[in-house]
Amino acid sequence: MAIVRVALDARSYDIVIEEGALDRAGSHLASHARKGRLVVVTDAHVAAAQLPRLEASLRAANVAVEPIILPPGEQTKSWRHLEGLLDDLLALEIERGDHVVALGGGVIGDLTGFAASILKRGCHFIQVPTTLLAQVDSSVGGKTAINAKAGKNLIGSFYQPALVLIDSSTLDSLPLRETRAGYAEVVKYGLIDDPDFFAWCEREGQKLLAGDPQAREYAIERSVRAKAAIVADDERETSGRRALLNLGHTFGHALEADTGFSDTLLHGEGVAAGMALAFRYSARLGLCPTDEAERVTAHLKAVGLPHDLASAHVQADGAALVAHMLHDKKMAAGTLPFLLARGIGQTFLSKDVALTDVAAFLDDDRAAVEA
Repeated sequence: MAIVRVALDARSYDIVIEEGALDRAGSHLASHARKGRLVVVTDAHVAAAQLPRLEASLRAANVAVEPIILPPGEQTKSWRHLEGLLDDLLALEIERGDHVVALGGGVIGDLTGFAASILKRGCHFIQVPTTLLAQVDSSVGGKTAINAKAGKNLIGSFYQPALVLIDSSTLDSLPLRETRAGYAEVVKYGLIDDPDFFAWCEREGQKLLAGDPQAREYAIERSVRAKAAIVADDERETSGRRALLNLGHTFGHALEADTGFSDTLLHGEGVAAGMALAFRYSARLGLCPTDEAERVTAHLKAVGLPHDLASAHVQADGAALVAHMLHDKKMAAGTLPFLLARGIGQTFLSKDVALTDVAAFLDDDRAAVEA
């Protein structure tokens, strides 16, 4: 078992990483169960695969479970499901001192965290992420949100969990596509500022995707430690360091918007294509060596992740994709900061990118791939 501390003064919390932790959840969560019960928010897929394990462990610790089961998929991060979840929590008489457990992937974690942040002006919540993407990224750091018609994660809050409990064995029940999508966020940490970790991904990434326990545990812990350090340094993206975690997301969110935030393109798949585009755009600008941009694309392609517009199933032209970017929540004074790179492990934030140039790049990149 590994424990990583997110150091945020009064908002500090632990991330517990332990294979089989779900079967020992009672020992981790019983102290958070006021009145001997915990409300668990999950989706139908996770309820079938993982909820019985959690319930059995909590019952053994004399903790009753009140499950709230929502539909799976990105469409659940909506006003309608937020309202329904809040009504359900109120009907269960959740108090500000209670802890709500989010059992699932990024959708459930984001939605439950946002609901907890606004219910009675804030109650506690616990993240129990069951996908690789949620375990290495979205469950850590306190970003909570729902989607809007204008774009992804535009309505939300910074609200830290009380605990994150990660059990890598939950990945055994996931389709390979879902694990691949989460793996994109693992690669991201190497591309940001850790070239040795990216090299590890090139060597060992296929083992992780094949379910090798040691590779999974190593990647999860290293990713979590990297994110915890960044969050502790810049909780609300005020200094700019936390913004580095958005590598690939500006492009990726535009691709997701074009595909309707649907199963056509999973979030991690959009991030993968977005990272490849960010590196190729950096090479076009003369910032990044072309061979390093090609390494990024080659690795993502080798593990079966989208790496360009075609493999992301995106039909829109550059102008249409840039129009989606105008709704990005990072827009400031009419300018959209971009994460670019001087090489693998050398990501930086640029605030002087011309969106017309981005549109032209996207059209040229598509043409080059199709040639």
